[in-house]
Amino acid sequence: MRPIIDDRNHNGQFLVLGSASPQLLKQSSESLAGRISFLELTPFLLTEVGVDLEKDLWLKGGFPRSFLRDENVTSYEWREDFIRNFLERDIAGMGGTGIGLSPEALRRLWRMCAHVHGQTLNLSKLGGALEVSHHTVRKYIDALGQTFLLRVLEPYEANLKKRLVKTPKLCIRDTGLLHTLLEIETMDQLYGHPIFGFSWEGFVIEHLSAIVPRFSLSFFRTSSGVELDLVIRKGQKTVAIETKATSAPTVGRGFWNALQAVKPDEIYIVAPVDDAYPIENNVVVLPLSMLMENPPF
Repeated sequence: MRPIIDDRNHNGQFLVLGSASPQLLKQSSESLAGRISFLELTPFLLTEVGVDLEKDLWLKGGFPRSFLRDENVTSYEWREDFIRNFLERDIAGMGGTGIGLSPEALRRLWRMCAHVHGQTLNLSKLGGALEVSHHTVRKYIDALGQTFLLRVLEPYEANLKKRLVKTPKLCIRDTGLLHTLLEIETMDQLYGHPIFGFSWEGFVIEHLSAIVPRFSLSFFRTSSGVELDLVIRKGQKTVAIETKATSAPTVGRGFWNALQAVKPDEIYIVAPVDDAYPIENNVVVLPLSMLMENPPF
C-alpha cells in the first residue's frame, strides 16, 4: 500500500477495517507512518437511535446486532457469543500477537474487570485472583484497552495541595457487554444491581468521549473521597461532569469541594431527566441527549 499511496499522492485511497486487531495496529503504525489516519467507529450513540430508545441502548449496548434484536434474550445471547468468539479467536488465538492468556483466564479477567467497572484499578488484587504479578495484569489490561473494549481513565493532574488519587479508573466501554459479563438481562435486574450507578456513569462517559475525541478526559478524586466523575479539558477550558442515575439527582459536600479544587468553566450533572434545569452555583442538570446535541466544548 505504501508505494501506491505515495505514487498517487492523494488522501482517501484505502479504507482498512478491523483495527481492533493488535496485529493490524502494530503493522499499520510501523509501515504506514505519515500515511494513515485512525478513525474510531463507535457503537450506536444516543443521537443515532433516538432518545426514546435510551434505556434499550443502555441495557443492550451499541453493537448493531445486539441493539437491533427485538427481544432482550436474543440480544443477550448475541453478546454472549460475541464475547466467546472475541476471547477465543481475536485475542487468545492470535499466536505471537496475543496476550498470553487462555480463553478461560481471559474470561475470568474480563469478568473481574466488569465487577470493578467505574472503580479505581487495583492491579495487585486482580493479579492475586489470576495468580500473576500486577505488572502482568497491567499488560493484559493494556492489551484489552487496545481492542477498544476497555477504557482506562487516568486521574486528573493538577498542582493542588491535596492528596489526589493517582490510580486510573477502569470501565467496560460497551454497557451491553458489561451487563452480559455480570449476567444482567433486563432493566429490572439492572435497577437492582450494585453496578447500576457505575453502569450509567460509563454509558455517559463513552458517549461524551465520542464527541470530543481530541480532548483530555480524566476523573478527579482525592484520598478523602472528594470526587468528580469526568473532567474534560482542551486548552484553557475545563468542563466538569457528574453522573447520577436518578431522575431526582442530588449532590453532596464532596461534589462542591471538588468544584472548588478543579475550578471548571462549566459544570453539568447528567441524569435520566426530561429537561435541563439549573441548581445553585451555575450547575446545570440535564439529559445526556441534550448535552450530546449541544456540547459545550
